[in-house]
Amino acid sequence: MLRRLREVMAEPVSAQERLDKIVVMIAANMVAEVCSTYVLRVDNTLELYATEGLNRDAVHRTVLNAHEGLVGLVASEGAPLNLSDAQSHPAFSYRPETGEEIYHSFLGVPVLRAGNTLGVLVVQNCAHRTYVEEEVEALQTTAMVLAEMIASGELSALAQPGAEPAARHSVHKTGAVLSDGIALGHVVLHEPRVVITNYIAEDLPKEIKRLDAALAKLRSDLDRMLERGDVVEGGEHREVLEAYRMFANDQGWSHKLHEAVATGLTAEAAVERVQSDTRARMLRAADPYLRDRLHDLEDLDHRLMRQLVGQNHAPTREQLPDNAILIARSMGPAALLDYDRKRLRGLVLEEGTANSHVSIVARALGIPAVGEVPNAPGIADPGDAIIVDGTSGSIYVRPSNEIESAYAERVRFRARRQAQYLALRDRPTVTKDGQPIELMINAGLAIDLPHIEDTGCAGIGLFRTELQFMVGQSLPRMNEQLALYRTVLDAAGDKPVTFRTLDIGGDKALPYMETIVEENPALGWRAIRLGLDRPALLRGQIRALLRAGGGRSLRIMFPMITEVAEFDQAKALVERELTYLRQHGHALPERVDIGTMVEVPALLYQMDELLKRVDFISVGSNDLFQFMFAVDRGNAKVSDRFDTLSAPILRALRDIIRKANAAKRSVSLCGEMGSQPLGALTLIALGYRSLSLSATAHGPVKALILDLDAKKAEAMINPLLDSPSGTVSIRDRLKQFAEAEGLAL
Repeated sequence: MLRRLREVMAEPVSAQERLDKIVVMIAANMVAEVCSTYVLRVDNTLELYATEGLNRDAVHRTVLNAHEGLVGLVASEGAPLNLSDAQSHPAFSYRPETGEEIYHSFLGVPVLRAGNTLGVLVVQNCAHRTYVEEEVEALQTTAMVLAEMIASGELSALAQPGAEPAARHSVHKTGAVLSDGIALGHVVLHEPRVVITNYIAEDLPKEIKRLDAALAKLRSDLDRMLERGDVVEGGEHREVLEAYRMFANDQGWSHKLHEAVATGLTAEAAVERVQSDTRARMLRAADPYLRDRLHDLEDLDHRLMRQLVGQNHAPTREQLPDNAILIARSMGPAALLDYDRKRLRGLVLEEGTANSHVSIVARALGIPAVGEVPNAPGIADPGDAIIVDGTSGSIYVRPSNEIESAYAERVRFRARRQAQYLALRDRPTVTKDGQPIELMINAGLAIDLPHIEDTGCAGIGLFRTELQFMVGQSLPRMNEQLALYRTVLDAAGDKPVTFRTLDIGGDKALPYMETIVEENPALGWRAIRLGLDRPALLRGQIRALLRAGGGRSLRIMFPMITEVAEFDQAKALVERELTYLRQHGHALPERVDIGTMVEVPALLYQMDELLKRVDFISVGSNDLFQFMFAVDRGNAKVSDRFDTLSAPILRALRDIIRKANAAKRSVSLCGEMGSQPLGALTLIALGYRSLSLSATAHGPVKALILDLDAKKAEAMINPLLDSPSGTVSIRDRLKQFAEAEGLAL
């Protein structure tokens, strides 16, 4: 049957003739009295496209709702349905125009591609019979070939306007906003699907040998990675590799692959079939644990497929096309930084939250990003046109001309608005009632430095030194660190730069360092904890910073300080390195200010002792919020459960600024809260006069500040925080104030 199917697919006939030949051939080979093909349309209905055995006049006339009847059940469940008496099933739906009332047995399989249902393939018989497993597999194999026919767009010519096959039509999905902005471009898959050119095997024993060899290589590679303690593509930890190895050696998975080959598929087509079935189940799984395990299986299928065809994990920097929109299931910040920023225009993730590190890096790079998009890698093919709307969380795959034109106009409007913000660049950042506000930017790479001039900012309030470590394939040498820090200071000129020492650990894994498996990595061995336990690493960075700051002012800040003693230890390392440089005749900085991040709640109860020791503090609102509310900011189920503009966190922020002002210590806030106009308004109302934000947020926040009466805002917010009313979120009250004051949010 498969050999005949390959011949039919190669014949120079029309799409309808090809479909008609396919259903006749399947019916004959499976000794079925009926074979029918239904195609899912853009209006979410299923249309009968071809049949052998039913009334041919019903072709293109019979249309079912997506969940109607047995065919709709197969489509919605994404799984085969095998019945000996179809008419007794509660989902049976009788359509008189088809003449199917005389048929009892029913076998329907979904036509799947990348987990998406494109249609349904059905065989029926008059006799009461249950189709055997080999027949089910044969029909699933044929459905794979039909899936490629539908996905290619070959059937579009048969459809009426508005009733085209859903496979190649426009797709609109809504997710969570990760990074503001609008991007128009073309799809690049972070884990590209392997393009299979031959589905049908000519030599089954050869295909089985290819599959066995690929499985053996996959297993040995995983064993080797675990022995070496590798952190592999995407920053996967040892526990992930352990899960992969368990699945790779699972006899059930291997058996499914061999069964698929035995039906007549090539080795790679067999992997795709198993993978598509896995993704279909994953999309319909309600249990989060089961969904995670299915994710593991799908990742393993990806690896095996690449093993079979020798394809790389992801496009290289050189392969990335212009105007690339990257789509991935999930991604760490290091993987995103590995792409060429000049060609990358947007990011779409199936997972990911607004406060995850990959989202923060996307905002730092000015890349519009949308997350929590169901089945993101499966809704588009490489090269498809796509629009990412990071203002509303919408994405449009293969958009219509009208949608594309509308968004092109929006991009032009945003460009005009950016020009208006640019006109504010040289104006002093002073509120309407005369309060000066220091606006600085967050940075982390040399490509961020032009933003100093572009925004007219007061300096760099947070330079994330770990990004240089994350983009390299080996630990940056002393001279490499020294060169970057000097470049940053040169670009800033007389403006201050606050360098944060390495904040690695958690989801910010370095590809060349052994990763320790932890139950709760965000609460574990990271940032200053790692630096104090690995003093050579921290001392090397401090030495490079001090040498780069020779003859000028330098600001060094430590992350994740939990108790005053940790700050004392870290400061002692700076004093030790100053002594070393002095003894060896190096030029020293004219002034070294040493400060700390305030992001661990325990530090709130040590502020008096801390403020006697530091030269400045900077509030990291991202982690402070995460730890105060016991919320994993990378977990979409809880990341939005509590409001960042709620009374508990705002009271904590107010206490910090009041104590810092009383101790005459400078204080700024460098979390993402300050990058939102409403958040900036709130911080100024609390008393903050220095904010460090993403470069793209500089214009909108400055425009708001120029129109803001800080004293009015302060008079509005303090009674709300002092009130015992029990109101937790005050976001609505803040919005009402902004609206009454005519402030643009």
